[in-house]
Parts: sequence; structure tokens; C-alpha cells
Amino acid sequence: MWCTVIGIVLGVIVALYALFELHYFLRMCLCVIAARYIKKRMHILETAMVCGLCLTNDVDTLLYHMNNARYLREVDFARVDFYERTLLWRTILSKGGSVVQGATTIRYRRFIRPFTRFTISSRIIYWDNQSIFMEHRFIGRTDGFIHCIALCRQRVIQCSVEDVMATLLKPIETATSSTECLEKLENGIESGGNVTTWPSGLNGTICLVLAYAVDVDQLLLTHRI
Repeated sequence: MWCTVIGIVLGVIVALYALFELHYFLRMCLCVIAARYIKKRMHILETAMVCGLCLTNDVDTLLYHMNNARYLREVDFARVDFYERTLLWRTILSKGGSVVQGATTIRYRRFIRPFTRFTISSRIIYWDNQSIFMEHRFIGRTDGFIHCIALCRQRVIQCSVEDVMATLLKPIETATSSTECLEKLENGIESGGNVTTWPSGLNGTICLVLAYAVDVDQLLLTHRI
């Protein structure tokens, strides 16, 4: 009797692993639970930090460093943590929208060895009416070295991104859209202005972030080895 039950359970587990990447879904569920009920809330312009560890199922065929594809997989968990803690995902759903991955640019600087701990920092660097652009950095826990930088474009469908961001920015200050910030930045450059001519407070922070991320190629060049 018990042998039959155990055999059925083991068979179900093997079937699940064969049909689905079960540990991926389990870890994703744990990330959602931790971000929603355990970790503290964050403002939409803050940087989220998630800890990671390179395990044996993350290395490549040479067993020497993390597989290149695993970086983007780890970014998935970091992004879910950011979406939940900032209420970005719930806000998009409340407005009848959804999110899909539009594009990714990744820069590998130094490999991550097996059993090495690292931290992934995630933040929004730019948005327009249709997309949110996020930066993810893989940072070494011991030396603080940036091993990898990934820039991701999150395409928001069936709702306005600027409407979503305005909702999330309102609790602190009247929101200024990224388009308005870029216009102020361009006007400041054309008139010979400087940072002191830009708006102060949260809106000034948005402008500084946008100034840092206007040119994605230039952003990657600033992190050259």
C-alpha cells in the first residue's frame, strides 16, 4: 500500500520536472511571497536589492562559471521582487494593463564562479508612454565589483505607463512625466543651464536619472573595464 503511494508521488514529481521547470516556479512563488508579505515597501524610484548564489545548476558545461543565460533568469526574480515591493504590478493590473518583455541588452564584465554570492540591484532609469526601462546590476558581495549590467525594456500594454507612474509618484509629490523631464533637460542644455536650474526634490531626482539614461550606449560605455 505505502509502496504504491510513494511510487505514485515520486512518479508525479518526476512527471512535473519533465514537463515543467518545477524549481523555477517554486522559487518564483517564494519571491512573490517574500516581497509581498515579508520585505518592506519601496518607492518606485528606489533601488531594490536581491541576494543570489551561483549553484551547480547555474554553471555552464565547463563547470567554471555561471551560464550566460542564467543571468537573465536571475533578473526575472529580481524584477518580480521590484514589481511587488513598489506596487508597480498591482497598479498596472488595476488599470487593466499587462507587462511583457520588449527587449534586453546585457553586458558581461566578469564571470561569477560557482558558490559565489552576489547581489542584484534593480531600478527604473527611464519610462515613456508605452515602456519602462530598468537597469539590473550583478554586484559581488565581497568586493562590490559589478559583474554584469542588464538593461531591460518592459512593454506595458492596454494602459498608459505615464498614468501608472503618476499614480505611484503622487503620494510624495505631484508627478512629472519622463517626457516633461526630458523637455526641461533639453531646454536647460540649450540655454546653457545646469543642474541647479532643474526642479528640486523628487522631480529633480527624476531628471537626473533620465539625464543618466538618455543614451543607452553611453550608459554601457561608462561601465567599460
